[in-house]
Amino acid sequence: MKIDPLLRALSEPTRMRIMRLLAHMELAVGELAQVLGQSQPRVSRHVKILCDAGLAQRRKEGSWVFLRTAVKEKSEPPMGAAAAQLLTVAERDDPAFSARCAEDRRQLAAIRDAREVSAQNYFAVHAEEWDTLRQLHGADGPVENALLAAFGREKLGALLDVGTGTGRMAELLAARARHVTALDKSPDMLRIARARLQSLPADKVSLVQGDFTSLPFSAADFDTVLFHQVLHYAQDPGIVLAEAARVTREGGRIAVVDLAAHEREELRERHAHARLGFSDEQMAALLTEAGFAPELPTILPGDPLTVKIWTARRLPTAPLSEIQDRKTELP
Repeated sequence: MKIDPLLRALSEPTRMRIMRLLAHMELAVGELAQVLGQSQPRVSRHVKILCDAGLAQRRKEGSWVFLRTAVKEKSEPPMGAAAAQLLTVAERDDPAFSARCAEDRRQLAAIRDAREVSAQNYFAVHAEEWDTLRQLHGADGPVENALLAAFGREKLGALLDVGTGTGRMAELLAARARHVTALDKSPDMLRIARARLQSLPADKVSLVQGDFTSLPFSAADFDTVLFHQVLHYAQDPGIVLAEAARVTREGGRIAVVDLAAHEREELRERHAHARLGFSDEQMAALLTEAGFAPELPTILPGDPLTVKIWTARRLPTAPLSEIQDRKTELP
């Protein structure tokens, strides 16, 4: 980060307003344009200057581009932290800027409402499908309580929620995590998760579009990785768990919440389940091969299907090469 582009970026009132908005929540370029009352091309030019200065970050999600702040008051780099603190002090001590920021935040209410309406509309279209799947998985409460118990009193640190879906698990576990990354392949599901999670602090959660066979993260980025009713969609669960091991720090934990082995073929035919659940032996072998040390599973008998929670710890080294090589064999 260099001082000249940083100061130039903050020399324009609109860009200062954008930075204060991003301090509260991640926003699409179109959403920023709506709040600021400016055209999207004009806002895009401001965004480019902020990103070039290292003050903001872009993230593409389907056809949308989202922005988040790249600087925090108590984080590296020091120059970025100083810029974030300066903007906070400016909003507190400059009456005109404070009033402008307060009005911008009031406009955010419309963004939040629009996200919630979008989520409600999606569920209205897919209500029958979701209701069927929820009935098969059993009641949410006992599963969620069992998952919390399986983690014990440990802090979850940096948590990756793979296949976040509606964002419910990310919401449930956020209080025990330092930061939550909610990943999903579907832009529709990420929009639903964003509506659910938008009340969390902007620096508490990141929503990322990506595939669980090739996670867009560096090695050892996470302390905890969660798969909640996701792994049965994997054509090759070994590859998926190998990727999970790659991004999990030594001693970190993985939790897989999924169905016990069953024979409900309609889930494969109607709901794209690639696997009809897992046996304890299958899951233990998969976790071990990926580089985890399996722990005793939790069993939640249901009608008609049983849910299990398999947990494991990341070993110092893992035989990942053979599994990673298998990626090239996939169609």
